[in-house]
Amino acid sequence: MNWIDNSLGLHAKALSFRSQRSAALASNIANADTPGYKARDYDFRTALNSVADGGRLQMNTTHAKHAVNANNDSFGELLYRMPTKPMYNGNSVEAEVEQAAFARNALEYQASLEFLNGSISGLRLAIKGQR
Repeated sequence: MNWIDNSLGLHAKALSFRSQRSAALASNIANADTPGYKARDYDFRTALNSVADGGRLQMNTTHAKHAVNANNDSFGELLYRMPTKPMYNGNSVEAEVEQAAFARNALEYQASLEFLNGSISGLRLAIKGQR
């Protein structure tokens, strides 16, 4: 089944990343008025590197018999967003920043979905033997 993974490219992983990021951004928006809440988001470079490394984050082991989860869909850890204007209650969520990030992430999710759909359509045609 490796040929299927190769033909779909990064789009399947991109959908998974966009889904996880949507959840993080939605959490930020939902907690915009929660005192002391700190906005969090993924670092795109870390996520991209995890996919480039075969979909797994590199892990250091201290012993040769330590097991590493081969099916890790992690895109790095959630990082705290640095606010441009601090709030009086310790909350670092800036609603307009989070809403813009959420809208952009939704558009990128849709684009990944369209690319994936095109790849699947091409595979379907190849399997049927049509041009």
